[in-house]
Amino acid sequence: MDVDTEKNARPSAEISPHHSVEHGPVAEDRLRRALSPRQVQMIAIGGTIGTGLFLGTGKALATGGPASLLICYAIVGAIVFVTMLCLGEMAAFVPVAGSFCTFSARYVDDAWGFALTWNYWFNDAVSTAADLVALQLVLQYWTDTFPWYALGLIIWFVLVLANIINVRAYGEVEYWLCLLKVVTIVIFIILSIVVNAGANTMHEYIGARNWYLPGAPFVGGIGGFASVFVTASFAYGGTESIAITAGETKDPARQLPRVVKNVFWRIMFFYILSSLMIGLNVPYNYPNLNSKNTRTSPFTIAFSLAGSKVAGSFVNAVILTSVISAGNHALFAGSRLLYTLSVNGHAPKVFSHLTRFQVPWVSVLFTSFISGLLFGASFIGAGQLWTWLQNLVGVSNQLSWISIGIASLRFRAGLKAQGKEHLLPFRNWTYPAGPIIAIVLNSFIVLIQGWSCFSPKFSAVDFVSYYIELPVFALMFVVWKLAKRTKFKRASEMDLVTDVYTKDDIEPEENGWAGRAKRLGGWLCF
Repeated sequence: MDVDTEKNARPSAEISPHHSVEHGPVAEDRLRRALSPRQVQMIAIGGTIGTGLFLGTGKALATGGPASLLICYAIVGAIVFVTMLCLGEMAAFVPVAGSFCTFSARYVDDAWGFALTWNYWFNDAVSTAADLVALQLVLQYWTDTFPWYALGLIIWFVLVLANIINVRAYGEVEYWLCLLKVVTIVIFIILSIVVNAGANTMHEYIGARNWYLPGAPFVGGIGGFASVFVTASFAYGGTESIAITAGETKDPARQLPRVVKNVFWRIMFFYILSSLMIGLNVPYNYPNLNSKNTRTSPFTIAFSLAGSKVAGSFVNAVILTSVISAGNHALFAGSRLLYTLSVNGHAPKVFSHLTRFQVPWVSVLFTSFISGLLFGASFIGAGQLWTWLQNLVGVSNQLSWISIGIASLRFRAGLKAQGKEHLLPFRNWTYPAGPIIAIVLNSFIVLIQGWSCFSPKFSAVDFVSYYIELPVFALMFVVWKLAKRTKFKRASEMDLVTDVYTKDDIEPEENGWAGRAKRLGGWLCF
């Protein structure tokens, strides 16, 4: 499609103050680009690190053993890295808040984008509420007298304020919460090496002895191995939502590729190295390791082995900040996706209203309102309803990863058909094998995630709770496709003009010592 023709066909598009007229029409790029490089880099490094790493690794070690823990976290990490390369290529070219949801609508089918975006928005709303409920479990470590709902309401109010004032407030809150998590993991890894070498309460060299315990290193056979895949997917879940910050990032064509490249080091250092040290130092049969309790978190155990008497309280405090950070990020992502739904005609236009700081305030309030209702439902005792809500969106991350792979293949096909591959600010060096591998392996994870409902005997209730999201997603896709008569996007007809940033949009960097110092500071997240 000719660029000039498409520009003239969409004269009513509002132009962002950060996106000049000569770059083409604008649909979603109306949010203020106020997230600094240090904020985006830190959010990319630690934004989604939470209970999946701090507590989930303990469960994975108990059910699968040290070898399953390391191998599954490495395999899922590789899948996530390839998926992020696919996403980074598209997000650098079209840096909008809708991210992979927008790409699915533009490059695959509008109905697919509709189903994926509503699904992921609901996932974020439920996640925010789940984090508020999780505060109860964290708080119980210290006291049972403080009303847990009171803390939840206080944090809920703080999160709403952080997200509705302006995006800088969100970025600054998330920066410091992420920094605390990153520092904790660095201390944990250094301490784990020291403990393994002999500086522990037993005054013995541990080495790899825990890999040779009876039943280790693979515990529970294929069932145990498959269960760790599920835990690992949960731990990495949300990594893709980092790209949602693209719609409010300064100089996105430069910063997004850097964010994606840093994901590799984040996976290697924080997940795989942590998994290795946990498997070396903590026996898989450690008492109550499979319980969701901070006293038996592998991180707590490592501090205890070093002789720390306040290990439980320290790790619990970090988990508390992780829960708040996860809720903050989920509310941010959910509100931006609701804004995207509105802009694309998939939700009422009222959700696209912005404040003078270009924050989608109606979307923030509505998403937080739904989260508050779900939080209230758990308070009045709707336990079974709560379980079903969580299971309903349990497969959302994998569906998103699969959609990113599909969109990546279609995106490249469109660029090739329209002769625009040379405009890419960042190239996915794994294409075309990378997206295909991501689609196949992510589909495999979706199928095996409900292994426990088949073994040792089939459980119909668990089966439905694990897999009901698949027919729900398919139903939303079919209904919207039939209602709106949407068509599969042909490569030659794809919209590769709206909201686009090319190599020419990369802002020039300062030269000299000042420029080098600034780049180093950005790399170190300062």
